[in-house]
Amino acid sequence: MVARRLKNPKSAKLFARAQQILPGGVDSPVRAFKAVGGGPLFIDCASGSHIRDLDGRTYIDYVMSWGPLIHGHAPRGLVNALATVARKGTSFGAPAEREVQLGELVRRLMPSIERVRFVNSGTEAAMSAIRVARAATTRDKVIKFEGCYHGHADPFLVQAGSGLMTFGVPTSPGVARSAAADTLVATYNDLQSCERLCEAHNNSIAAIIVEPIAGNMGVVPPTDGFLEGLRELCNRRGVLLVFDEVISGFRAGFGGAQELFRVKPDLTCLGKIIGGGLPVGAYGGRADLMELVAPAGPVYQAGTLSGNPLAMTAGIWSLGQLSQGLYRKLGRLSARLATGLADAARRAGVPLRVNAFGSVLTPFFTSEPVRDYQSALKADPTHYAAFFQGMLARGIYPPPSQFEGWFLSGAHTERDVRPTILAAREAFEELAGAR
Repeated sequence: MVARRLKNPKSAKLFARAQQILPGGVDSPVRAFKAVGGGPLFIDCASGSHIRDLDGRTYIDYVMSWGPLIHGHAPRGLVNALATVARKGTSFGAPAEREVQLGELVRRLMPSIERVRFVNSGTEAAMSAIRVARAATTRDKVIKFEGCYHGHADPFLVQAGSGLMTFGVPTSPGVARSAAADTLVATYNDLQSCERLCEAHNNSIAAIIVEPIAGNMGVVPPTDGFLEGLRELCNRRGVLLVFDEVISGFRAGFGGAQELFRVKPDLTCLGKIIGGGLPVGAYGGRADLMELVAPAGPVYQAGTLSGNPLAMTAGIWSLGQLSQGLYRKLGRLSARLATGLADAARRAGVPLRVNAFGSVLTPFFTSEPVRDYQSALKADPTHYAAFFQGMLARGIYPPPSQFEGWFLSGAHTERDVRPTILAAREAFEELAGAR
């Protein structure tokens, strides 16, 4: 299937140069456009809801740096705050007031986090939270869910074997089988798969880690009772419940998914919005668990740039600008976009399911409901690739992968959503005509 592609000579030239120095020419795999074809766009600048590439083309952006830019690109207040702080020093390697301020703000918005430790990425947050869970329970095994991503630490780069009762098998070269052996994989939105694993590995499971709203197989919300069932199961089995809210935290609402679903985890992983576009992550939870972390306790974890003053400033500003009005606006725009994409696909006769939650959505090129990883895999990535190229040619920048979320921001307006839907109608018609 051939989709028209833009000619971007400056981006193409820089990509060729990048491949001589960066593995694959990028610093994160999805940026290489391998899932959608063509070469990646190199971005020169961004403002509000738009980005501009090196060749001078402007696009309505629905990647938004993969979620943290809930207020849009380069909001003036944030830029001014960062400039002020940068003049006072960009890194101290010593305590500073801003990390305390941001910690207090996180705790106020998400009360399950009685203590918090700032790190530099979601990967760090997840691997550190699991270390705490293992220390607290003196157990080694961890249950994760197929299709949920918790960063690239070795224990999380696994998938299920031939059955739910098998140990994890590494899915990346370089991950030792020993590192994967204690990771068990269950099916998202399937409580029974967790029950069976707990029964088969009785008294050896330290934690269940889950994205309460899955975002890394595309957007897949939890079914009724799923998160509540996990909480009850963990209580009954003496297992710690870890919510990975790196994406959903402060995007789903003030208190994240845990507030919306009224399910209190023992530990929570955060990132994205609490960095306001700068590198940051955090993990936190019950005071008794977090007091195990050094120097309060014996569980070691450290980082030279943790609590970096620029990242803390961005987090304070970003969380401080959240409001119910912002969430209502994002919900309206997301619903409008989701409905518009679904209607445009239906008119063109293209099978499509749009999953949406709050300000994040994913159009899956399938006629079947998407409720877990296996149903997500039934979506046709070749159709998405053609659609992506059609949207790009019309000035819309969606995620360069079928299995990612589209993010809206406070900078998006109806003036962005309306042309996006019109572009989608043309792209779907183009796709239908090429089939």
